Amino acid sequence: MSTSAVQSLYRRSLKLALDWAVHRQVWRGQAVYIRSLFEANKDVRDPRQQQVLLRETEKLLENWKHPDPYRAPTAPGGNKWERNLPARILPYAQPPGAH
Repeated sequence: MSTSAVQSLYRRSLKLALDWAVHRQVWRGQAVYIRSLFEANKDVRDPRQQQVLLRETEKLLENWKHPDPYRAPTAPGGNKWERNLPARILPYAQPPGAH
């Protein structure tokens, strides 16, 4: 199992916990718990067992997926995304029949 796969899984776990936590101090406790789970399995060297752990964690993330995840206000899908854009400049319309 590659380090980048584990890091990605860890980051996604933290972001998912942040979707469910209302207050940052609540999330911090969850983040410490998530870190302890990853630390408990850091010495697993058997590739088969690593794949099992990876699949189980992916399944957990899918089961706990938030129906309305947090999005930064200026990110795509956020409440300020593309707000106050300048008006598009449209080409002049040709009257019908004029070429």
